[in-house]
Amino acid sequence: MHADRLKTLLQQLMAGKISEDEVISLLSAHTLEQLPYATIDHHRELRQGFPEVILCEGKTPAQVAGISERITKRSGVLLATRATARHYAAVRRKVRKALYNPLARTITANEPRKPTPGRGTVLVVTAGTSDIPVAEEALVTARVMGNPVDHIYDAGVAGIHRILSQSEKLRRASVIIVVAGMEGALASVVGGLVRVPVIAVPTSVGYGASFKGISALLGMLNSCAAGVTVVNIDNGFGAGFAASRINGEHGTGNG
Repeated sequence: MHADRLKTLLQQLMAGKISEDEVISLLSAHTLEQLPYATIDHHRELRQGFPEVILCEGKTPAQVAGISERITKRSGVLLATRATARHYAAVRRKVRKALYNPLARTITANEPRKPTPGRGTVLVVTAGTSDIPVAEEALVTARVMGNPVDHIYDAGVAGIHRILSQSEKLRRASVIIVVAGMEGALASVVGGLVRVPVIAVPTSVGYGASFKGISALLGMLNSCAAGVTVVNIDNGFGAGFAASRINGEHGTGNG
């Protein structure tokens, strides 16, 4: 249950338009919902500001569709990650307004029409074109959570002038997500250019010695640039969610 809906219930209770038992019943209905294959946490939106997000990997299309239907009926906004076209086809039969982003592998529905007022831009930057799928997952996550978003793609350190030429976009951003594979050096470069939080996302892109993202992960963890925080390998969703939380507190940009 969203905070605005809770306020409305309390106002109705104080005005005598609804009974205490009715309020208790409505609140109870918005906590946990048990399905044969999942326990849906409807209280998460009130606790954390955003409904439960569905990780589609390991779930059947029917399971994802069932969870999606229940979430949209209670909370409205839907975000499902690591979704396939089969997942989307099943969800679409239950949630008619659902949209699929095959590059990001996300399913969304009822996302805000406009960003939350007062929030600055979450900028997503990739080192290479191969990093874009993870970057798109981060971008969609941040956008669905009410943030203005922008991106700079294919600006890795092999051609350092590419990121240096984007100084205006970097300057305007409130939070920057840097997505890179190989050795992950772009996060340190960006971290040294800006004064806003930088969230680094190592990707599994790279040749054998990159060890499916471990080299990028270690390089980012060892960044000499202050203010760089690192999430797990290929975790675009985690970066987008963290960026939204940071942006909710700051939203000021570089000035």
